[in-house]
Amino acid sequence: MAQGYLQVDVVSDANSFPVQDADIVIARTEEPDEIIEETRTNSSGQTENLPLDAPPVELSLSPEETERPYAEYTIRITAPGFEPFVVSGTEVLADVTAIQGIRLRPLSNASAGEQIETVTIPDHTLYGDYLPKIAESEIKPVIETGEIVLSRVVVPQTVVVHDGVPTNTSAANYYVPYRDYIKNVASSEIYATWPRSAIVANVLAIMSFTLNRVYTEWYRNQGYDFTITSSTAYDHKWIYGRNVFESISETVDEIFENYLSRPNVKQPILTQYCDGSRVTCPQWMSQWGSKAFGDKGYTAIEILRYYYGDSLYINQAEQVAGIPASWPGYVLKRGSVGEAVLQI
Repeated sequence: MAQGYLQVDVVSDANSFPVQDADIVIARTEEPDEIIEETRTNSSGQTENLPLDAPPVELSLSPEETERPYAEYTIRITAPGFEPFVVSGTEVLADVTAIQGIRLRPLSNASAGEQIETVTIPDHTLYGDYLPKIAESEIKPVIETGEIVLSRVVVPQTVVVHDGVPTNTSAANYYVPYRDYIKNVASSEIYATWPRSAIVANVLAIMSFTLNRVYTEWYRNQGYDFTITSSTAYDHKWIYGRNVFESISETVDEIFENYLSRPNVKQPILTQYCDGSRVTCPQWMSQWGSKAFGDKGYTAIEILRYYYGDSLYINQAEQVAGIPASWPGYVLKRGSVGEAVLQI
């Protein structure tokens, strides 16, 4: 048995302030009643890095391995003035740090007793069974009737994630900070134990795909009120409440303004991919294949060009904005002037 690390970050859902002296109780998900660790958060709302058992690192480095490469833990959080919280399925990989963020809801005077919020994290996409991506063109046409696009590539501060397939009207919409969204998806789609160049290549592909959805207003142009979905058949796997990994988080913070382009194409490329083991995709990037190239010393751009072609290059967004939308907020009519008119 190897060892990984877990840090729990607790904030108030009301104002995002750190919650100090929150009681943290940790157990294996398979044995939730057998406590293996108890601790408290500091003034920053964080625990120290807690060493926890994890499967051997080799299990996360080969697609041939069928044993689950991460350990799952259940975390119970209580703090005075807040509703209790339980998260089940937090993933801990060997040799890396998992960061489990928790947002506690303040107790309401009107509430009848304490409500326990429970989050269950499903399997990682490289281990569990998920629908393969439905193929799309990597460059979206922008001259079709009714197609509206932004005037420039914008990194959103927030993306609206529909937690289901587009047509599922009962699925919730979540307003997620862009960087948190990318960290969540990357932690759900690849393993943090992989070479850094493979992590960077996959993060760039995830960001470029996401910014294509933002730039083309793909779902809003179909009448939906969200940016992207959590369905692997349509987009990436985003998991509400899941933990992220420190190495992936640091990578996203370093390159979050970047995306992938082709010459004379304004929009970010819709960089589709698959695991390359259970599902093959000759025209897209293989996640396990990117890991193998990382092992051989390939750089991130070399990995990406192997799969998407030599014309691919890394670009940088011009602007960071709230929730980008092409509608200027007022009706254009005869006599209107300005940037919105130029865009039309």
